[in-house]
Amino acid sequence: QGMADQFAVNAIGPALILKHIKRLCPRRTPAVVAVLSARVGSIGDNNIGGWISYRAAKAAVNQIIRTSAIELGRTHPELALIALHPGTVATKFSANYTARYPTQTPKNAAQHMAQVIEAMTPKNSGQFFDWAGKSIEW
Repeated sequence: QGMADQFAVNAIGPALILKHIKRLCPRRTPAVVAVLSARVGSIGDNNIGGWISYRAAKAAVNQIIRTSAIELGRTHPELALIALHPGTVATKFSANYTARYPTQTPKNAAQHMAQVIEAMTPKNSGQFFDWAGKSIEW
């Protein structure tokens, strides 16, 4: 059940939303759609293992974002669809493992992500970025 829940929330949910982006976003007006992902969903950046269900669900959403960006680019040339890693945010969810990693407050994470989103252009579509705007490998 745990893996199914992770996929429902972290992959299937975003996929269902992206299903409607084509008709909801303007075709010729600049727009950015950022889907929350996580660095642990990067296959190339996985050096520590662990969190198989969460990691696999985030890898799945990354594939959904990358593929959707290619398809949307054909009809929506001004759209940037990106995967966005918010960093480790100090919440109840992250409390068990934040001692080993630097964290930021939810407010700071939101401000950083807003800055990244504002800087995106269609050239960035289909890419994966962290909260500071640095590219993350898939």
